[in-house]
Amino acid sequence: MRTGDLVDIDIYDDGSFPEFGFKQAPNGLATRRQLRAMSLSPGGHEPVAQLTWRNGKRRAWLYRVDLAKPKRTLTLAQEWALDRAMAGRQTCPKCQRRYFHCLRLRTVGSCEECFDGTPADPGSYIPPAPSTAD
Repeated sequence: MRTGDLVDIDIYDDGSFPEFGFKQAPNGLATRRQLRAMSLSPGGHEPVAQLTWRNGKRRAWLYRVDLAKPKRTLTLAQEWALDRAMAGRQTCPKCQRRYFHCLRLRTVGSCEECFDGTPADPGSYIPPAPSTAD
């Protein structure tokens, strides 16, 4: 190391924060994604260790499973608001079909069928409701 080279030093790290390699974390610790798969959340407590892989380039916090709390469930109003937001991203403005995936509305502006004529799989969308004009 040359004189004048910058060195990244964490003055608050006393070496007591455990670090585990890939697939080496002990039982009872889980990442946020693993907690979510168990329908849990960290519940406000801080991580107790970290998981590193790819030669230290990737990191994830580890939380204690016994301190985790059940995930909050959405209220009906929250579910309705989420469905309305997703409907805006999944509905073609031209043909009014609601797809089961988000459309590229910013770049294409419509579904693929309306944009370039590529036929859509009938199982990939919900057809618009028939109009009840009398």
